[in-house]
Amino acid sequence: MPAIKRYWEQVEEGEALPEVRVEGLTRTDFVRYAGASGDFNPIHHDQTFAEASGNPTVFAMGMLNAGILSRVVTKFVGRPNVRRFNVRFATRAWPGDHVICSGRVTRKFEEAGEKRIEGELLAVNQKGETLISGSFVAALPPRP
Repeated sequence: MPAIKRYWEQVEEGEALPEVRVEGLTRTDFVRYAGASGDFNPIHHDQTFAEASGNPTVFAMGMLNAGILSRVVTKFVGRPNVRRFNVRFATRAWPGDHVICSGRVTRKFEEAGEKRIEGELLAVNQKGETLISGSFVAALPPRP
């Protein structure tokens, strides 16, 4: 990922962060994420286990969706500038679902000797149902 060159002065309160969209989650996505994260809970990849647990099918790990949502922030400020990233899981994403992520800057402030921005985040599916809501804080350099 190339370095982000965005200065604190360039950001406005209320500014929308660029959308990140992943269309058509697959069971393969879930298995790949399990391998990367070590989360091998069978509820995410074993149909029989998922049904025995009262679910119609397997579903995505919440942290998979949180990882997709985090790209909204890292594409805007760059990963090294993220100071806080909080999420709250609302509902599950199923195979075939889209994950549509957005964000908005809500506040600019200074703290701990840094110029920072704070914002809200949202991941919804193709039906508009909230998958995850969240917030972030990031530091941005001042214009030289």
